[in-house]
Amino acid sequence: MYISEISGHHSATLAIEKSLNILSPGSEILNINAFNYTNPISEKIVNRMYMTIIKRAPQIWNYLYDNPAIAKNLAKIKETIHKFNSPKLKNLFEKFKPDAVLCSQAFPCGMVADYKKEFKSDIPLVAVLTDYVPHSYWLYDNVNYYITPSEDVAEKLQQKGVEGAKIKPFGIPFDPDFNRPVLRSATAAKFGLDPEVFTILVMGGGQGLGPIKTIVKSLDKITKPIQQVIVTGSNKKLFKSLENKIGKYKNKAVLFGYASNVNELMSISDVIITKPGGITTAEALAKCMPMIIVKPLPGQELNNTAFLTQKKAAIKLDKASDINSIIEDLLNKPDKLKGLSDAAKAISKPNASMDTAKLLLGLCNHRDV
Repeated sequence: MYISEISGHHSATLAIEKSLNILSPGSEILNINAFNYTNPISEKIVNRMYMTIIKRAPQIWNYLYDNPAIAKNLAKIKETIHKFNSPKLKNLFEKFKPDAVLCSQAFPCGMVADYKKEFKSDIPLVAVLTDYVPHSYWLYDNVNYYITPSEDVAEKLQQKGVEGAKIKPFGIPFDPDFNRPVLRSATAAKFGLDPEVFTILVMGGGQGLGPIKTIVKSLDKITKPIQQVIVTGSNKKLFKSLENKIGKYKNKAVLFGYASNVNELMSISDVIITKPGGITTAEALAKCMPMIIVKPLPGQELNNTAFLTQKKAAIKLDKASDINSIIEDLLNKPDKLKGLSDAAKAISKPNASMDTAKLLLGLCNHRDV
């Protein structure tokens, strides 16, 4: 269970589904948008509100995110919402009869945890955290296991009162195809790129957010040979704007909208400039990619950035127009670039989706016995 179609939460469940199908082809899997299933009208309103806050008043989101006081004050409201949703959830579970439930977002996790409590259900519930901070909205007694992005997050969860035996620091689940080797020369040639030229991947998450136009413009000031791969996600306005300008750039650039071949694009790139969403971060770490993060949003992005910079796997930049200086510095200091790559490798969790799928299958088999 996840929320929002274009989101890291959904990407994580799809990755786990693919891994389950690899390990146990006969498995029956229901991958469902829990918010849309229980509250279809509210989903649209909440998603619109979230995007408005993120774009216009991110400080509000920073205040709400991982705020124990807010979480405590919302507890009664959440309980009421969950009770309202319980009949729909009961109907769903009676029809599908799941042997285990996995949630990649706190809303459905809480909903299932309260369902278990109300109906005295023993369905194993697994929570998958897709960001490098275990916020207070995840905390429920009826969660059987927590999958965390790192050992650091596992430790923080324990500090919040979760038993250590319930925590598995497998990493953030991403498409297992990312572990498939990609031949750089042939793949670069397929996109009209030179495999010998330093390649920069620019991404703004699934929704193409962030100062991408400013970044691309700044990168074109670099005097040394470079080439750009730009991914705009579902942001059609941004895609059209860049499409009209791309032929005027000094350096070679190729443009993608919502890309389903990110594995290939990362494999032919030397560095990634991106929003630090959990899934993108996990994919980039698995590829040992140096990361540059520009103006991370308050909340999960800022927390993810803090984790990555602390581990020396990323560089944080507040001014998008200065990105050319950062890249030129890395081009002049290959050891610095290698240091970022080595640090990324050290904290990567390439088997996260497979390890999570194995845990789920183990829970299902144990339940059958």
